Amino acid sequence: MPFRSLTCLSLLLTMTMCCRAQAHPAAYVLVKAGRVLDVQTGNYITDAAVLIEGDRIKEVGPAARVQGHAPQGATLIELSGATVLPGLIDCHNHILGNPKDLSATRDLRNSSAMGAVWGMHNLQIWLDHGFTGLRDACENDTGYGQLALRDGIKRGLIPGPRMVSAGSCVSVTGGHGDGDVLAPDQALPRRGNLADNVDQIGSAVRRDIKYGADWIKLMATGGVGDPMSDFNVQELSEEQMAKAVEVAHRAGKHVMAHAEGTAGIKAATRAGVDSIEHGTMMDDEGAALMAQKGTWLIPTLETFERGPEIGASLGQEPVVVEKEKAILPHMHDAFQRAIKAHVKIAYGLDDDPDMLPKEFQSMVRHGLSPLQAIQAATINAAQLLGWQDNAGAIAPGKYGDLIAVDGDPVKDITVLEKVTWVMKGGTVIRDHLHAK
Repeated sequence: MPFRSLTCLSLLLTMTMCCRAQAHPAAYVLVKAGRVLDVQTGNYITDAAVLIEGDRIKEVGPAARVQGHAPQGATLIELSGATVLPGLIDCHNHILGNPKDLSATRDLRNSSAMGAVWGMHNLQIWLDHGFTGLRDACENDTGYGQLALRDGIKRGLIPGPRMVSAGSCVSVTGGHGDGDVLAPDQALPRRGNLADNVDQIGSAVRRDIKYGADWIKLMATGGVGDPMSDFNVQELSEEQMAKAVEVAHRAGKHVMAHAEGTAGIKAATRAGVDSIEHGTMMDDEGAALMAQKGTWLIPTLETFERGPEIGASLGQEPVVVEKEKAILPHMHDAFQRAIKAHVKIAYGLDDDPDMLPKEFQSMVRHGLSPLQAIQAATINAAQLLGWQDNAGAIAPGKYGDLIAVDGDPVKDITVLEKVTWVMKGGTVIRDHLHAK
């Protein structure tokens, strides 16, 4: 339902009722499916069933066997004509604010509270597209609204995907992540995410940890979406990033690095970050280094492809549009290098959540098989986020996070354009198959 058609009151009431329904999954649910995908092998179990106890999967296999183990009174869900997959996971996005306003001053024109209201709306879109897991890759909100929403989901106060989140976007003054785009005589007070030396970065990291960040986000290079930085230029030094990794890992947190330019990709990898976001200018040396160190890549291909198309229509400044055009020709070759070097790849959109299915198509178009693209958003994403024991596959002991589609996504990735049924934690939260 479009946000503009809801009053704030009706939106909150709708979310509250949905959330209450999610808080109490049926004791046992038996989901019968035409086929269930084993994302590890790419094989299907046909005429299959999944038995869920509470919020966890108890058994999966041929329907005749699993149904025989279902206790009397189990809720039956009939999906005999559908393909069932595990819930999907987006490892790179930003949930706060209006995703259809890409101007550099968007965050300066919205309060922290309004950004969070948009975040509540946006989270429903992830669920509607079958994404039951999400990593927020940093926000400019000094109130850490993304962490409040994460905690609200965890406590059952609001509906949304399972979330982990970065805090602020740790950057240098004037870098990609400095939210002050104003003239020098109109400048904002200096914010806590800015770090221009090794000592300052320790404080910036500790600040994010203090307020509850799961991940630390470093801006290793300039970027495309701001009017100030150069995506080719390394911004945070290798020494700064190594210090950030030391502080974060000691606290049991993980580190991701926005890195588009070649030098910044390699510096961040040498510094020990856990994942490289984008990697758009990656060379062979950088790909080999990432593979050697086991550093993950979240390529976010679709957002680079779409950038020049939308241009100024969503408020982007001309300098941003020119950067989008300049970086796009490098993306395919960089991704090919990552594939060739066997770099670990996970799914991330970094765009309007309405575009979620398009990233699968971009990954296939630039070199992955449909199964590999699905794996990037399931078992790979779960491993990156440390969720491998709980999510990413349909297997006993994991959460009852399931989605259904019509057709065979292993043969035709565009099937994921239309998710018809979504379950999170044993509770159905979207059902277009049985809607009247």
